[in-house]
This record gives sequence, structure tokens and C-alpha cells, in this order.
Amino acid sequence: MKHINVKTNAQEKSVLRYAGYKNPYSYTLLNSKNIIFHGAPGTGKTYLAKEIAADIISNGHCDKYDDLSEEQKRQVEFVQFHPSYDYTDFVEGLRPTVNKDGSMGFELQDGIFKKFVVLARMNYKDSPNEDFSINDSSNEDFQKSNDEPEKGISGEEAMKRFFSRIRLGVNVFYTSSGNKFKITSIDYNGINIYIPGNKKSNKITLNIDRLRKMLESHVKFTRSQDVSDFFKILYSQKQDRQEDSYYFAIYNEIMSNGTTVKEITKKKESPSKVKTKVTNQKKYIFIIDEINRGEISKIFGELFFAIDPGYRGKDGSISTQYANMHPDEKFYIPDNVYIIGTMNDIDRSVDSFDFAMRRRFRFVEIKADDRLEMLSSLGEYKEEARQRMNALNEKIARVEDLNENYHIGPAYFLKLKDLNFDFDLLWTDYLQPLLQEYVRGMPDEKGIMNQFAKAYSNKKSTEDDVNETAED
Repeated sequence: MKHINVKTNAQEKSVLRYAGYKNPYSYTLLNSKNIIFHGAPGTGKTYLAKEIAADIISNGHCDKYDDLSEEQKRQVEFVQFHPSYDYTDFVEGLRPTVNKDGSMGFELQDGIFKKFVVLARMNYKDSPNEDFSINDSSNEDFQKSNDEPEKGISGEEAMKRFFSRIRLGVNVFYTSSGNKFKITSIDYNGINIYIPGNKKSNKITLNIDRLRKMLESHVKFTRSQDVSDFFKILYSQKQDRQEDSYYFAIYNEIMSNGTTVKEITKKKESPSKVKTKVTNQKKYIFIIDEINRGEISKIFGELFFAIDPGYRGKDGSISTQYANMHPDEKFYIPDNVYIIGTMNDIDRSVDSFDFAMRRRFRFVEIKADDRLEMLSSLGEYKEEARQRMNALNEKIARVEDLNENYHIGPAYFLKLKDLNFDFDLLWTDYLQPLLQEYVRGMPDEKGIMNQFAKAYSNKKSTEDDVNETAED
């Protein structure tokens, strides 16, 4: 399979220096949104991906993931694809659960990528880059404001204060009709509620974003029907739902605990203007190692459209495979999400990467000699490792059915630190078995392996030594 080798060009390097990043590929990612590092095994592609993530997240202050703070590490997610990985792991799917009465059931749960995107969207919505006020010309209470958002206490902060004061699973609340309920947990899925008196359905999950919109709308909710009307305009909700009465109950609890509309959003001339808390927009980087080892179309599903750099944001909203379980909610990926994939070109599974997905990624080839700086950690053995690696790769390239995709990368030589810098042990335990797989089935396998051993050790192969001894 042929890839286009795209290196960081002069313009990107110039912008990189201006932006203050350390890694020459950082701006490549920021400029392209989605990139895939491909090439020979052991060229440090995974390590490079983490370096870029640390560089961007820290705004150029560090290039090691371990040096990031715990809060900064939440902006990076890492997953490794494999043949059994699927859509339910990545996006969403039904998972078995045990109800409080001991019975088994199933509930829809977000996958690792969707959870990560939800986290990024929470930050993106609180930054001044997305206007999520309500616009409906038929109702003056819901007019869109073009003013810049002001600093103040956001709906997000109001919810945090409320949830920090209550005891999850203990405090009892009531709807306006007298239904008793408890808030059991708050997670990526939303606000989880237990309704002990409801035999038909004793568990529901409320959308955090909906509650936030209510708090920041300046609409005065006096009954649950007001909530239903609000959602009908905002989300094109067709009918009233059971959940609306619970949104109203929690809204009342928040507002009656010392939080007023004026505190949440600073009101100016019109009560219809939506104001949000201004926060710095953060960047979120999702790393997919061995991206070609999974069945790409199966894992991403309809997300191949949403990850396209040209369809980020609400304009690229899609209905997921389980949309019938949340019909009024669509999924989209905000502009502050960046995706890095890594793949080895020689993997047999490389052809599973279909063209629809390839169009949405920028491919950057990493060659064995592109990451020689990795050998600096070997100290006095650095130069010997470089010489052996280059000699071996030169010999590999001369084999008719092999090419630079089969080169040995510097990451293999980092194993020397665990082998007490024994080069012979590195050969017998790591490099030789790998190379034997490369040449399996070729004519004169033994001769080729002897040539590899000779190049690696800078000594004549065993067979040559025997011949020379016989001639003497």
C-alpha cells in the first residue's frame, strides 16, 4: 500500500516557532486535526504521539506526558485498537447491568471516544467560541443574543455547587406531583436518578446539558410544562416527557439554595439574553495506537463523517446507531478535539483502512532515521547503537522483497537499558526473531539471516568463517 509522505513544511515550521511549541509535528496536528503516523516498526510513533500531546496541552512547556498535571492528563486519551474492538467500545452500546432488586438488564453506555468528546464539548461550550443561546423567531423569550458573553457564575458552576452540597443516593427530592426520587450519581452519561415508587421504570438519566441550558436561559420555569415547552423549542421535542418533571424539580432545588438567576448570568437590558462563563478553550487529543489493527468502518460507524475536519461542530451533527434511544440528541465533535493514529505499514491488517477514512486523515511517514534522538538516552552506547541500526537497515533494504517499511527503528535499541547493554542479547531475543518472520518463505533464508547478523555485528557470518577456515 502506498502512502503520501507529508512532512512539516517550511510554513508550518515558521508558525511552530511563533506558537512556541517544541515538537515540529505539533502544528501539523493543529493544522490538520487528524493525522496518522505510519512507517516501520520501532520508529517511536506511539512515543511521538504522546510527545505531541504533552507539547500541545502544556502550550510548549513540556514534551513528556508524565510531566503533565493530573488535570492536563484528562485532556489526553489513549486507546489501542485490536481485531475484537468494536463500535460499542468506541462510541456507544448496550451493556449488561444489575438492578437494585438483583435482576439483570441492559442500559446504553457511552464508549471511550464519546466520553472523551463529551468532556471536550463541556469546555468548548464554556469558551467564547460557540454561541449556544436559543434562537426561535416565534417566541421572544428565546431570542438569540449576539453580544459577547460576560464573566460570571455559569450554569455549570451553579450545578457543581448544588451537587457538592447534597449526599448522592441519600437525600430525597420530590417532583411537583409528589413523586419521590434520589440522585444516585453524576457521570459522563448525565444525572442518574432512582425513583423508588415507580414500578414500571425506577431509573432515568437526565442530560446535564439540558439542565445547564435551563439555568442559563433567563426563562422563568414555574411548572414542569414550562420545561417541556422550553425543550420543544430548543430540541424540537415532539411531546412532553416524564423526565421534564425531574428537570423542573432539580432546577427548583438549585434556585432555592441561594442561587438566583442574577447570580448565574448577569442580566442586562433583555431577560432573553443568554450569558455564559468565559473559560479558556482547551485542546483535547485522542491517540489511537495500532489504528489499522481494528476494523475501522465497524469501529467508527457513522463517525467517519463527524471526524472530518470540514464537518466539526454542530453543522456536522449525526444520529448514532442508537439514536432511537435518545431521539432528540445528535452527536458531533467540537473543533478542540484532535486525533492521532499510529500504524505499521507492514502489518497484514493495513488494507482494512478503507478509503472513506483515509481521506479524513493526513498521513505522515516516520522513517527509522527520523527519530535518532531517541538513542540519546543510551549515553555512551548511543553511537554504537546508531551504527548497528544503520548497517542492518542498509542490508534489509537490499533484499529484493523487503524495503524501508521493514527497517528496524531506534525504539528496539532502547531495550538495551533493560538488557544491561548487551547487544548480542538484543539480537537473539528481539531482532533475530523479527527478521526471521520477514524472510520466512524466501529463497536462501539462512543466507539472508547470516547477512543480517554480519551487518548488525560488523563481523563475518558463521558460514563465511567456516569457509575461510576450510580454505586455510
